[in-house]
Amino acid sequence: MLMWKQMKSAVVLALALAFSIGATTAVRAQDAGAGDSATAKRKVKTRTVPDYPVIAKQLHITGKVKIEATIAADGHVVSTHVVGGSPVLVAAASDALKKWKYEPGPKETTEIVEFDFDGN
Repeated sequence: MLMWKQMKSAVVLALALAFSIGATTAVRAQDAGAGDSATAKRKVKTRTVPDYPVIAKQLHITGKVKIEATIAADGHVVSTHVVGGSPVLVAAASDALKKWKYEPGPKETTEIVEFDFDGN
């Protein structure tokens, strides 16, 4: 019984340590601007930082993910299209970008957003 309690405590401590390390992993997002110069660049009102995927942390996968986002006139993200990046990181970046809100504009626009998963 005592051995079980010690093992359980060790597992809880290991999980707490893993989550605290994961919480300090940096992911930066940068609006790279639209590929079409005719579209005005929209300002971001609210950003959601993507969660660094656990498997990417375990395998020490870092890199950039570029996503093209279609922004509605009211500022919400209508759709996303992955331009490039590691398949392990793409889902987290895309999910976060879909939660972003932009300043309202006169019409629908397209923006390129780059996420940098650096593992720090």
